[in-house]
Amino acid sequence: MRLPDVVPVRLVLADDEALLRRGLRVLLEADGRVRVVAEAADGAALLEAVRRYRPDVALVDVQMPGMDGLSALRALLAWTDPPAVAVLTTFDLDDYVATALELGAQGFLLKDAEPETLVRAVVDLAAGGAVLDPRITARLLPRLREAGRFRENPQLNTLSAREKQVLARIASGQSNSTIAAGLGLSEATVKSYVSTVLTKLGVENRVQAALVAHQVGGTW
Repeated sequence: MRLPDVVPVRLVLADDEALLRRGLRVLLEADGRVRVVAEAADGAALLEAVRRYRPDVALVDVQMPGMDGLSALRALLAWTDPPAVAVLTTFDLDDYVATALELGAQGFLLKDAEPETLVRAVVDLAAGGAVLDPRITARLLPRLREAGRFRENPQLNTLSAREKQVLARIASGQSNSTIAAGLGLSEATVKSYVSTVLTKLGVENRVQAALVAHQVGGTW
């Protein structure tokens, strides 16, 4: 059922499998919260689509012919005002996901995620949230620790009680507006807290902050 009076999130969908793109498009557009403004079969086409349509969000497969997803992501996130970007992946591509996060991707999703999960992820990304599929997170964190990437962060202990509350909500993928509503703060105040948390933890984006929080299981 389509929802009335909803301004849809504008999305570019990049994957080299045409059948998968069509299936995802149908699922994502079903209730009106998301509109796929363009599809791309490789990284070069993705960059052109983003340049032309200025979407709110891009979902990007990391393995594509020609310019792959990681190369496109590296180029895209160097732009002045890029869209929010999440990686579409499968269970066997952990190293690609780790690299994408280091480049600045705002999240990762499995291609077989439930339709509602995919739609909610796109909506949350457009609102400034982070998207971490728990099935990938559980697999990825031990590998990141073993490789010395996103290691346990001693700066967690320097966060104030309120900053820890904000980090916990970042780790659950909440956007600034949702955090603000939950904590009774203005969005501007939450944005300031998020900036402080990232600076204190020495990370570049919300997903990296979320991974720091997930590594210690919320025991801080």
